[in-house]
Amino acid sequence: NEYRTASGAPGNKYWQQRADYDIDVKLDEANLTIIGTETITYFNNSPDALNYLWLQLDENQHDPNSFVHTIDEAKFEGDKISDAGLKGLKYKENLAGLGDKIDGVTDEAGKALKYTINETMMRVDLPKTLASKGKVKFVVKWHYKMINRTEYGGRGGYEYFAEDGNHLFTMTQWYPRMCVYSDFQGWQNKQFLGRGEFALAFGNFKVKMTVPSDHLVCSTGECQNYQQVLSPDQFKR
Repeated sequence: NEYRTASGAPGNKYWQQRADYDIDVKLDEANLTIIGTETITYFNNSPDALNYLWLQLDENQHDPNSFVHTIDEAKFEGDKISDAGLKGLKYKENLAGLGDKIDGVTDEAGKALKYTINETMMRVDLPKTLASKGKVKFVVKWHYKMINRTEYGGRGGYEYFAEDGNHLFTMTQWYPRMCVYSDFQGWQNKQFLGRGEFALAFGNFKVKMTVPSDHLVCSTGECQNYQQVLSPDQFKR
């Protein structure tokens, strides 16, 4: 792929931004809440100097103040309205308390960084310009209360099984993550509406998950401690 200037003339070779994540997350089942801390190392592989970064806060699609609730007309299609559609009419009440709650954004030394939340996006202002080919490390702390996905739909949230008092959690788009800074449009920071797809920067992930002892965690990636968490028979299989 080639990078082309606004006039269409060939420019520099295509560049790909990179973001590495070191995430420590806890599942609070009793309160149906996710609590996380992540250290992001962002590599500016573009030819541009950057004064700020954009992150996606996808979980804010469930915030009652998100404008996605005022533009989604799918619940009103047809001659009949579903239970979910009726609940959608009272989204301010039914979704109260949902959405990402940012507990802090700091540099790696713990100094607070200025940030601005705009619906499902968050801009982090850098204390000094990030030069081309440079990198910056910063920390985001957050938590959010999960949504009942069987009542409201969506990919992420929980499902409750009353017969045995258990929850099934399907965690998607659950951590604040870097937007793409592309060679053709700059920051890709359009709002996330829940149904659209998206692009993300490449990177490495180190994730530590703390969950109740009776839970099984299914995830992509490579487990580092099978012998510690599986029985001898399970490990042999």
